Amino acid sequence: MKILAFNGSPRLKGNTATMLDNAVNGARDNGAEVELFNLYKMQYSGCISCFSCKRLDRERPIVCVVQDDLQPVLQKVRDIDAILIATPVYFGSETAATRALIERLCFPYLNYADYANSHFPRRIPIGLIYTMNIPVEMMKTLGYDVTLGRTKTTLEREFGYCKMIMANNTKQYDDYSKYEANAPGEEKQAYQEAHFGNDCMQARLLGEQMASGKLFVN
Repeated sequence: MKILAFNGSPRLKGNTATMLDNAVNGARDNGAEVELFNLYKMQYSGCISCFSCKRLDRERPIVCVVQDDLQPVLQKVRDIDAILIATPVYFGSETAATRALIERLCFPYLNYADYANSHFPRRIPIGLIYTMNIPVEMMKTLGYDVTLGRTKTTLEREFGYCKMIMANNTKQYDDYSKYEANAPGEEKQAYQEAHFGNDCMQARLLGEQMASGKLFVN
């Protein structure tokens, strides 16, 4: 079992990285080979709309042809068994680096002639991990169910079953007295202590399920 894992947070030791580490460790402890990439340490862009992947004279499947740090990683997708993507939520969506990854990852496999028939040659599971500042009861009000659900649907269409794990109301600062915040630091700390451990357990379980093949692939 080969898995590619992507940290879409600019913080290499924050909540998102911690969640992803738990998923990666869960997968590795169950025999998977996992390669981890920190997107904010790489130089690349989103799709540049060159349409090279849509040319009829191209043999498919094809990966994005743009030459940058992401291109050789996308080549690896040909031979893997699963993908893990972890990102904080910025303005109701994934980080810019994560969105750019998803564009470059998915667009070459999007079949313009038949959206229901992906060019990716097999079905593999996708794990999506989100961390966010808002409490769970605000997600629907702010439309997170729609925006994050759209990403899930896109990944499922091109690759296979996608399972989402979310950590809400996460602690952002070490010292809340120095920064703007939507809640007192003590309240954030208490919530983190009560819930984040379970969030990490769910992330580890996701990794275990992916490695053991128990994550359903449609």
